[in-house]
Amino acid sequence: MKKLELHWQILIGMLLGLVFGFGMTYLSWGKDFVTDWVSPLGIIFIKLLKLIAIPLILASLIKGISDLKDISKFRNIGLRTMAIYIGTTTVAIVLGLVLVNVLQPGNGISEETIAKLTSTYASDSGVVSKLEEATRQKESGPLQFLEDMVPDNAFAALGNNRLMLQVIFFTIFMGISMLLIGEDRAKPLKSFFDALNDVVLKMVDLIMLIAPIAVFALLANVVVSSSDPEILLALLKYAGVVVFGLLMMIVFYCILISVYAKKNPFWFLKQLSPAQLLAFSTSSSAATLPVTMERVEEHIGVDKEVSSFVLPVGATINMDGTSLYQGVAAVFIAQALSFDLPLGAQLTIVLTALLASIGTAAVPGAGMVMLVIVLESVGFPADKYAVGLALIFAVDRPLDMFRTVINITGDATVSTVVAKSVGKLGEPHVRNWDDRLDEVR
Repeated sequence: MKKLELHWQILIGMLLGLVFGFGMTYLSWGKDFVTDWVSPLGIIFIKLLKLIAIPLILASLIKGISDLKDISKFRNIGLRTMAIYIGTTTVAIVLGLVLVNVLQPGNGISEETIAKLTSTYASDSGVVSKLEEATRQKESGPLQFLEDMVPDNAFAALGNNRLMLQVIFFTIFMGISMLLIGEDRAKPLKSFFDALNDVVLKMVDLIMLIAPIAVFALLANVVVSSSDPEILLALLKYAGVVVFGLLMMIVFYCILISVYAKKNPFWFLKQLSPAQLLAFSTSSSAATLPVTMERVEEHIGVDKEVSSFVLPVGATINMDGTSLYQGVAAVFIAQALSFDLPLGAQLTIVLTALLASIGTAAVPGAGMVMLVIVLESVGFPADKYAVGLALIFAVDRPLDMFRTVINITGDATVSTVVAKSVGKLGEPHVRNWDDRLDEVR
C-alpha cells in the first residue's frame, strides 16, 4: 500500500487536534489534561527543531559559501536577496493598508466591545511584556541593528536561537575566510562541515517522523487555550481582513513563481506544504527553518549555495505576513479609537513596518512588538497603547499562525527566484530518512 504523503499526515494530525481540543473544552478536566499530557509532545517537537536550527545554519551556510569558489557570486546572491525581500515586504504592507482602508473593519467595533476588551486584556501580562519590549527597541540607536548583528562571543551566539543574525554574520565571516586561505588548507574544515550538514539534514528527516503527532498536540493546546468566543466573534471582521490579505500574498507569490521561476505554482505549494503546516502549528519561522530548508533544497531544487543564505536571513528579517498585519492592525486600532490617520501617516507606516521587520525575533508574538513601534511612529497617544493592543490581543495567536505561514512562504519564494536568477535552480533530489538503513542493520 502506498504510504500517505507527509503533508496529508500533518493535515490529518491538525484536524484531529482541532476536534480533540474542542471536545476537551466541554469537559471540566479537559484543559488540564491537554496541558499536562498532550501539549508536552508539541513542545518537545519544537525544541527538537530549534535544537538543530543553528547547527544547520552553520553547516549549510559554510558549505554553500565554500562551494562558491568565487566571492563575487556570494555578493550577487546577497544583493538580489535583500532587494527582493525589501520589495515583497513593501508589497505586503501596501496591500494591507489598501484592504483595511477599503473594508474599514474598525468602524464596526462598538464602545461596549472596546470597554470589554480593554478590561480583559489591557493589564494582561502578555500585553505588558510586549509594551516593555517595544520600549526597549524604540530606545535603541539608529545603527543598533548593525551593532546587534556583530557578536562579541561566537559561542554565546551559537548557544542562543534568538541571536540568529549574529550566527549568520559569524558563519559568513568564517566561510569567506575559508575561501581566502585556499581550497587545500581549508579542506579538512570543509569536510567536517559537509559531513555535519548531511547529519543535520538526516536529523530533520527523523524529527519529521513525529510531525503529525506533534501538530495534533500543538493544535489541541491552542484550542483549549483560546479566548472568549464572543470576543473572537466581535473581532471576526478585523481577522477576516488580515486573512484575506495573507491569501492575496499567496497569489502574489504564485505569480512570481510562475512568471519568473517558470515553475507550476501549485506544485511549488505542494512541495512546501509540510513546512507551511508546521509554521501554522508552531507560529515560529525560526522553529520551522530546518524543515523549510529541507523542502526548498530537496523538493523544489534550490541549490544549497542559495538556500543556505537566503532562508536563514529571511527567517530573521523577511516577515511579509507580519508586516501586512502591522498595516491592518495599526489602521484598525486607529479606526476603532477614532484616531485620524491621513495619507502621510500611512506612508510612515510603510517605512516603519519595513524597518521594524528587520532584526525582530522570528518567534511567536513578535508582531505585537513591531506594532507598538509602528503606532508610535504615527503619533498614536502613548496612554492608549495598552488599549490598542487589547483590541487585537484575543485574536493575535490565531492570526500569528496564519502570518507565519506567509512569512516562510515568502522566504521560499524569494529563495526560488534568487536561485533562478543566478542559474542555481535545478531538479529536486529527495532524500528519505531510511535511504541507508539497510547498510547499518
